[in-house]
Amino acid sequence: MFERIKHMLIKEFIQIFRDHRMKPIIFALPVIQTLVFGYAVTTDVKNIPTAILDFDNSIVSRELVTKFKSSGYFNIVKYILDDNTMRDLIDRGEVQAVLKMNSGFGADIQAGRTASLQIIIDGTDSNTGGIIMNYASKIGGQYSLNLLASRMSRLQGFAARPGGVELQTRAWFNENLESRNFYVPGVIAMLVMLVTLLLTSMAVVREKEIGTIEQIMVTPITPGEFILGKTIPFAIIALFDVLLVTVVGVFWFDIPIRGSLFLLFICSAIYIMTALGIGLLISTISHTQQQAMMSCFFFFFPAILLSGMMFPIANMPEPIQWLTYINPLRYFLVIVRGIFLKGVGSDILWPQMAALAIMGVIMLWLATKRFRKTIA
Repeated sequence: MFERIKHMLIKEFIQIFRDHRMKPIIFALPVIQTLVFGYAVTTDVKNIPTAILDFDNSIVSRELVTKFKSSGYFNIVKYILDDNTMRDLIDRGEVQAVLKMNSGFGADIQAGRTASLQIIIDGTDSNTGGIIMNYASKIGGQYSLNLLASRMSRLQGFAARPGGVELQTRAWFNENLESRNFYVPGVIAMLVMLVTLLLTSMAVVREKEIGTIEQIMVTPITPGEFILGKTIPFAIIALFDVLLVTVVGVFWFDIPIRGSLFLLFICSAIYIMTALGIGLLISTISHTQQQAMMSCFFFFFPAILLSGMMFPIANMPEPIQWLTYINPLRYFLVIVRGIFLKGVGSDILWPQMAALAIMGVIMLWLATKRFRKTIA
């Protein structure tokens, strides 16, 4: 048995590294994709191009503009004079926000009256627009509180400042709330699935196309040994890719890894077993490599959308939420983010590990059964 599996492993490694198209997929694709996604997949909103429409042009209005500029979120790119210019800038996408102050803004504040400040936002991207609105509300609210405290100090004296509530916030696990720390570990899970599916989905069907499947069918090798011989080389390659992408994430993007590396590789091996089983099942039911690749992407993209990587599962309709329970990527995202950011162990992650292990066994069993039917 072991001798037959050994020969299968040697054959698979020779076949993999002989194919010049495989080497970039194995070694270059994970690194390139991690770099691209690490920089591109972010929800942080900074340096918002902003125009100023100041009809008041007072000391107070200019002071408020300075507050927005010094916040680090708003980049003042233009000072404009009329509403038509504002509309044109937003239509062209040259600015995402316009800060508008009407005449009498400073006089109202000096007289102790409520002054109106308007911010016009390009709401084409609702997520970005909502974040910009929150930034502006926070800056405006803080400026208003400072004015109120200053007025009370003048009226009652410095010794009788009004009391208040100071909210002290602290974010655990991702102290600076950087979206990159959330997304890059997810990219690891996504890339491992993509690479394993691409490699394994064409493993059996390639044997059919080049005509070697008949030679394998007449050998004493069993379906289980055949599946093991096809799986182990890709599992080793996938584990190497996990290490490669982890190194890029930690040392290039400064993603913290607070948990056990050993546990990460154990969980990755279980996850890879599941992905390999899916890929081999696709390969056994496909007749051509093109069909296998299309089937692979037909599974991959819904798996990404239903994993919780980009959209919270809790916001999905309830029937779709139930559908996510058969998605292995959902469980591994919880594992990889828990190990990277929270530093949790198997005592917390065992439900996800168990779910992946069960799915992996089922997928490999189905692939084995399907191959036996092919032999028959």
